[in-house]
Amino acid sequence: MAQHSRIHVAHLMTSTGMVPLFYHGDIEVAKSIALACYKGGARLLEFTNRGDFAHEVFGALRKFCAVECPELALGVGSVTDAASASFYMMLGADFVVTPVLREDIAIVCNRRKVMWNPGCASLADICRAEELGAEVVKLFPGSVYGPGFVKGISGPQPWTSIMPTGGVSPDRDNLKGWFDAGVVCVGMGSKLISKELIASKNWDFLEQQTRETLALIKELRA
Repeated sequence: MAQHSRIHVAHLMTSTGMVPLFYHGDIEVAKSIALACYKGGARLLEFTNRGDFAHEVFGALRKFCAVECPELALGVGSVTDAASASFYMMLGADFVVTPVLREDIAIVCNRRKVMWNPGCASLADICRAEELGAEVVKLFPGSVYGPGFVKGISGPQPWTSIMPTGGVSPDRDNLKGWFDAGVVCVGMGSKLISKELIASKNWDFLEQQTRETLALIKELRA
């Protein structure tokens, strides 16, 4: 079962401001990525459910992180149905991220009191997600909607917490645009954990970049 409560995960999202996310089929590579991000200060990590036998990698990664990264909330992304969400929660997922709003996923996550972040692409989606108990909604794909969409929502709904994913990069201008618009957190994938970085296994660089990105987010929010 989850090691971190949904309240704690929500706090980590709003306090650190970033969720690194990735998929890799090699468990040793996945462990190295998780450890590098953790050493760099990340306290959230999303493993995306995209490859064959992804659940096997996730299960092994969950056991590894419980020992080596005890303060890390490990979640699963790209979950598209309630059965998959339930299965990953059995494996210890601390939060569940979906590409679309699925009420069946909301029900199973709420039943277990596990944080879930539904992918939303309209104000109607966001309103329904909040009615179903979502603390932080995922704006996806973020690059399509942009900071202007977030800023527009903050007027009528200042209580809404948004995490854009897709098109978010660690450079200052990109992050400034999002946080100035009012996001509480960003999901960052290939711009942080690139295929080139993984191929070179430059884990020290990933650790450094994670640390610098978190510091930049803290500066921008201040």
